[in-house]
Amino acid sequence: MKQILCWLWVWWATVGAAVAATNAPTLLWKFSLLEAAGNLAASATPAVADDGTVYVATFWGRLLAVSPQGKKLWRFDAGREIASSPAIGDDGTIYFGSRDWKMYAVTPAGRLKWTFPTKAWVDSSPALGTDGTIYFGSWDGSFYAVKPDGTRKWAYVTGGIVDSSPAIGADGTIYFGAHDNNLYALKPDGTLRWKFATDGPITSSPAIGTNGTLYFTSMDHCIYAVTPEGKQQWQRNIRNLTRSSPVVDAAGNLHLTPNSFSCTLGPDGHRRLLYPRACVDEVSPLVAPGMELFISQPWRAFVAYAGKDLPFWRFDNLIDNLAASPVMSRDGVIYALDGHFLYAFRANWGPRPWRTGPWPMFRANARHTGQVAAP
Repeated sequence: MKQILCWLWVWWATVGAAVAATNAPTLLWKFSLLEAAGNLAASATPAVADDGTVYVATFWGRLLAVSPQGKKLWRFDAGREIASSPAIGDDGTIYFGSRDWKMYAVTPAGRLKWTFPTKAWVDSSPALGTDGTIYFGSWDGSFYAVKPDGTRKWAYVTGGIVDSSPAIGADGTIYFGAHDNNLYALKPDGTLRWKFATDGPITSSPAIGTNGTLYFTSMDHCIYAVTPEGKQQWQRNIRNLTRSSPVVDAAGNLHLTPNSFSCTLGPDGHRRLLYPRACVDEVSPLVAPGMELFISQPWRAFVAYAGKDLPFWRFDNLIDNLAASPVMSRDGVIYALDGHFLYAFRANWGPRPWRTGPWPMFRANARHTGQVAAP
């Protein structure tokens, strides 16, 4: 395994840059939030269904369905603001939280299926179990499991706000952070498996590596690697308060964007690359099929790297900084959102199977299920 990871790293750092030159994306279309929703601003990452439909949640409480060609299909209005990224179930149901204290389930046709009430804001993006269970946290300090029919399965009370978005391991364990400084691991029945203490609130979403290792940041300036049994593998001080959620590529490298720089760490936590320009905090990078890395930077730039500290591609025609993490659909289209427009980019990624890694984007995959990819 170490030889394979080493080979992948060498390929990425040497050949990768030359290969990536042919993978420079082109803009397919852009979709206006103002025209479709009647307002601007969005911080929730779009989700993409298997049929290519893109679901975009605006901060002012509107869920939009956009066709693969960039046309508005429908609009659904929630009760208040939406900071929760949508997740898409196997049957196409769209789940998202709102600051009206509810979790929503909406059909692929844009009709309300059900709402589930909590006692405070729901900014946590839901994760979906293999049995269809919806997992999410609330500002009321509880973490919830809801059945596909909208009824409560169980609730677990923590010691603080839960706006961290959960991740689900291969064995069904659910991982999430809380403002009580702990990372929690719960069994599918809602009982505690273990909790891991840090020195700051955990607002980021954990990422899961191929071997089940958990990677997450804390507001104590550190990134952690923790085994599936809850034991610390390593801890690195990145010297920045961060809500950044890391991603993991096929070589086991971690990519994250603390609030003043972007960096790549090896599986052992040692820094391999430091990208010289600042980045937009809370916007996770995206790993493309050729292990290209797409990052949001200030001054309205969306850039891509390939194993070196200089970008091979950049898009400077954003209206504002990216407001949400980029996402890639199953057919290789990259979607980025700057709060004014949804942008769609296409590149030639080469033949499948693509090796993007176990957790190549925020929420692990285009549907945002929060489930780690099979090795």
